[in-house]
Amino acid sequence: MMKLLDVLAHHPNPAPLKQIAQETGLHPSTAHRILGAMSQSGFVERGEGGTYRLGIRLLELGSLVKSRISLRETAMPAMLKLHAATGESINLGIRDGDEIVYVDRTSSGRSAVRVVHIVGARAPLHTTATGKLFLVEDGLERVREYARRTGLPASTPGSITDPAALEKELDKVRRHGVAFDLDEVENGVRCIAAGIRDDSGELIAGLSLSTPSERFNPDRAPLLREAADEISRALGYVANRISH
Repeated sequence: MMKLLDVLAHHPNPAPLKQIAQETGLHPSTAHRILGAMSQSGFVERGEGGTYRLGIRLLELGSLVKSRISLRETAMPAMLKLHAATGESINLGIRDGDEIVYVDRTSSGRSAVRVVHIVGARAPLHTTATGKLFLVEDGLERVREYARRTGLPASTPGSITDPAALEKELDKVRRHGVAFDLDEVENGVRCIAAGIRDDSGELIAGLSLSTPSERFNPDRAPLLREAADEISRALGYVANRISH
């Protein structure tokens, strides 16, 4: 049954029984019998001339699985693993209008100097590492609209307040696939962030690592990208299928 589903999944058009049997390595009579049972339960649809294609029941089950996938639950194992590897605070942030909202975090217990992103805390897109990922996704026109709308207010002396400087920064983020916040939200705190995508390829969250500035290590960027990619895959994202 699994072989039959896999073969049918590779055929954009209904496939004849003979071809399906050949590709699965099953005897035609065996394939016919299993396909008959699958079509009765809606997993397969039988078309004209004895052709078969995947059925609507799979769509129903897929929607059910998707509705049960929680971003926070899916992200937590990778967040804990990253926290164990680095000993630093790992944050999960989502976009809400012109701000990033932190929806989950693991706290850092490495030293007396702690970074605290309170769950539910908010910060402007242009000052946060995760926010910069979303601005890159918006494209140039919408970034310029954001700059006009908000006026790019500063949270610290390190915040980017000039539209041209923001565009230059976002170009770097686009090229490297990770974003940085260097004392831009809070003095003495630095962050690295990588994007999390869902099954449609849409950027839905950012995974960030926060450290006191004196412990900041940009070489941790690949670790962060790896963890964010792991969460994206768990949410159904397939990199080579959806171009971004």
